[in-house]
Amino acid sequence: MSDEVRRSMPLFPMGIVQSLTDLSARQIRYYEKHQLVNPVRSNGNQRLFSFNDVDRLLEIKALIEKGVNMAGIKQVLTLTHQPENEPYSGDQMEEVHNELTDKELRRMLQRELFTAGRQGKASIRQGELSRFFH
Repeated sequence: MSDEVRRSMPLFPMGIVQSLTDLSARQIRYYEKHQLVNPVRSNGNQRLFSFNDVDRLLEIKALIEKGVNMAGIKQVLTLTHQPENEPYSGDQMEEVHNELTDKELRRMLQRELFTAGRQGKASIRQGELSRFFH
């Protein structure tokens, strides 16, 4: 059995996921409602989460702590989980490009600039700077 298959197996009930992520059940259900995470349902309609779901929830939590709003989170997760062999079409790029308002983007970039380099990671929105330099 491959590692990817193991990571996608639904194993964890809501209570365990709450302990692992330090998120409330309400928050997790909210992210599910916005289709950021899609747990499998058991025969008894209980949510079961995989390792990949837990990783995704931790990513969402980190973005929320950085001040990214729901539209920004959806954009970031879409960009980071886009398969490499299926690049965005021109229409998709324009949609993602226009999803955040300039005001929201400026606020996010300002926060990033204050925290840039603290964890040794590059900015996830480096390409968005081009919007301001036409």
